[in-house]
Amino acid sequence: MSDPVLAGFAHGTSSPLGQQLVAALMAEVAAALPARETRLGFVDVQQPDIEATFASVAAAHPVVAVPLLLSAGYHVHVDLRRAVAAQSDRVSTLTGALGPDERLTTLLVRRLTEAGLLPDDELVLAVAGSSDRRAVVDCEVVAAQLAAVLSRPVTLGYLSAAEPRLDEAVRTAGSSGRRVVVSSYLLAPGYFHDLAVAAGGDVTTAPLLAAHESAPRELVDVVLDRFAAGTVQLAGSVASAG
Repeated sequence: MSDPVLAGFAHGTSSPLGQQLVAALMAEVAAALPARETRLGFVDVQQPDIEATFASVAAAHPVVAVPLLLSAGYHVHVDLRRAVAAQSDRVSTLTGALGPDERLTTLLVRRLTEAGLLPDDELVLAVAGSSDRRAVVDCEVVAAQLAAVLSRPVTLGYLSAAEPRLDEAVRTAGSSGRRVVVSSYLLAPGYFHDLAVAAGGDVTTAPLLAAHESAPRELVDVVLDRFAAGTVQLAGSVASAG
């Protein structure tokens, strides 16, 4: 089997800063894999899209598709899975999403520390949301992990497709009279992070990829681990086919 190509698939954003930070994340991943080809594609908004990304890889090379998405909803279970299944001329596989992962929870805690979280603050975790129950469960796991690490309650607030909506969660938390801190469980600046900032919290943390800093090691390591697991899956597929 030829060396697998890592194809990372982000959601895509119209935010120039968000685009820059996601590209920088993949550049860090590529630097950690100097002997492997990497690609960056998008499931929405930006180009290259999923099909163009696969088409950019020579047919002789298998592809490990790594969703650069924090939970596994429609884009993972439908869009990317269909694209992988359609690769009749190559062996390819799809890994899990980036989260839930305790390393991402550690990064959330760091963002909260940077934002000045206080012991008596109300804490709301802002997540993108999905109509896919599996993605909602992923978000619930992250909220439970964060609550366990911080030993304090964490309320979930969704930006789309699920309840409670973030602005409602912030209003409910604020009824206590205490300061409300919104923890942004989003990959990069863009439309959803702007919505999180506008949801009414007293403080909103930076997303996982923040301006003026390199890609966090935690995120790079999660992507590398997903690729390593996908490479093992590929080898198993080739062995089974043989």
